[in-house]
Amino acid sequence: MKSTATASYNSIAKTLHWLIALGIIFMLTLGWCFDFFPKGESRFFAIQLHKSVGITILLLVFLRVLWRLTHAAPPFPATMPLWEQRAAYAGHFLLYAAMICMPLSGWTMVSASAHNIPTILYGLVPWPNVPGVQDSPHRELIDHVTDFIHANLALAFAALIVGHAAAAWRHHLVAKDDILLRMAPRFVHGILYRLRGQK
Repeated sequence: MKSTATASYNSIAKTLHWLIALGIIFMLTLGWCFDFFPKGESRFFAIQLHKSVGITILLLVFLRVLWRLTHAAPPFPATMPLWEQRAAYAGHFLLYAAMICMPLSGWTMVSASAHNIPTILYGLVPWPNVPGVQDSPHRELIDHVTDFIHANLALAFAALIVGHAAAAWRHHLVAKDDILLRMAPRFVHGILYRLRGQK
């Protein structure tokens, strides 16, 4: 028998969540595969695609934050301990911070690059550099610092994603509450129930 379902996120929140999630996974994978692209047009295309998707994610994250500020999240299950609720809030805060800092650091890094290669989103829309960075007397330092932040934040981001997913599955398979179902698309609810032995 199914457990009593908790309130779910609305369709817009779910759509933004999964678009951003898929974009981030793609970005992390592509970023770590740059060295496999031979120098030339293929690597240039990969880097431009990386920048394009990164800016897209940044814009989607701002939309998601705006939506979240104007639409309350569904409540946690009554059975969820207070420490877990606080841990969930902290984890979400760190994820939001990473979702904003990753593209911002990348955008600042390419803006400070000595190569000064224009960013053309999806080969169609010119995207400006961060104002004042390219002409800054500290451009080289900004380039090195943001490169370091971007690379290491990717590792931290990957760890946050793994922890976030592991916590969601622990809730579903061990605690057997509906935390995972709050953000899961409706069409997979039946599959998720069967995974924990419910019909």
